[in-house]
Amino acid sequence: QVQLVESGGGLVQPGGSLRLSCAVSVSGFTLDHYRIGWFRKAPGKAREGVSCISSRDGTTYYADSVKDRFTISIDNAKNMVYLQMNSLKPEDTAVYYCAADSFFTVQAMCKINEADHWGQGTQVTVSS
Repeated sequence: QVQLVESGGGLVQPGGSLRLSCAVSVSGFTLDHYRIGWFRKAPGKAREGVSCISSRDGTTYYADSVKDRFTISIDNAKNMVYLQMNSLKPEDTAVYYCAADSFFTVQAMCKINEADHWGQGTQVTVSS
């Protein structure tokens, strides 16, 4: 059983920053059994894998659209995953979801856009 709860979304001006947090609750396994990812869904667009990370070895993947602006990190001791978002653009506006998967690699999870467990999402709006 895996539960994920996102927080940290909000309204920010273009060029600003936000940090999203994902609290991961795992029973039966340790967190390093899973890959954790951030996905986003904007109105009228398909869901996109933004960034994914392996809690076991720290391997990361970033979508080209966020590379060099977003940073994913994990605190295994606290079962927390973060997404630091800098230089935000209006096109980053979306509902952001945290997800966990035990099958796919980090890259596959983000590219294929699949995961076993999903959070409820947090809205990020970038607007002046």
